[in-house]
Amino acid sequence: MSHDLRPERLRHFIESLARLLDQQPDEATLLDHGHNLLAELVAHDDWLPDDFAQPDPQRYQQYLLHCDSRQRFSVVSFVWGPGQRTPIHDHRVWGLIGMLRGAEHSQGFARDEAGALRPNGSPVRLVPGQVEAVSPRIGDIHQVSNAFTDQVSLSIHVYGGNIGAVKRAVYTEGGSEKPFISGYSNTRLPNIWDLSKENPAP
Repeated sequence: MSHDLRPERLRHFIESLARLLDQQPDEATLLDHGHNLLAELVAHDDWLPDDFAQPDPQRYQQYLLHCDSRQRFSVVSFVWGPGQRTPIHDHRVWGLIGMLRGAEHSQGFARDEAGALRPNGSPVRLVPGQVEAVSPRIGDIHQVSNAFTDQVSLSIHVYGGNIGAVKRAVYTEGGSEKPFISGYSNTRLPNIWDLSKENPAP
């Protein structure tokens, strides 16, 4: 990836999503318009700093890129090492997942009559430029895995809250819940607000 980064792409996405939320749309409208905004962002792989794209050999990484000042939404880069996967989990808020590099599989789950979790449909394969949505309304329980065993994959996730602080759950195949709060892998955020580098003084 070029080191001539284009931070204005992420800044534009954040500004556009904040404006959309200011209109207080219903969730279906929000996910529809948000889908288009995220698709525009992940159509270009020239804006994410390398610090927020580093895999870890032990587990997938969840880097916070931006959290809205009112915690209405957060933007996260998920970095998957070869063969890494999440447990079955939920979100408890709306979410949009846009693929930036590599590919991932997302397998949805739903409860059967006995309350056990069963795969719901076939796994969805996400490739760069594609966007998927989750929410308690449309389906919120899934498991995500890197589609590759020999390369890193990276996706950009947007959630309707400060996802690293949301109380949610991981699940066993039997359907029992274990509460968790994910936190984030990074202690610093990307500086996308220093416009002096983009518009140097004459």
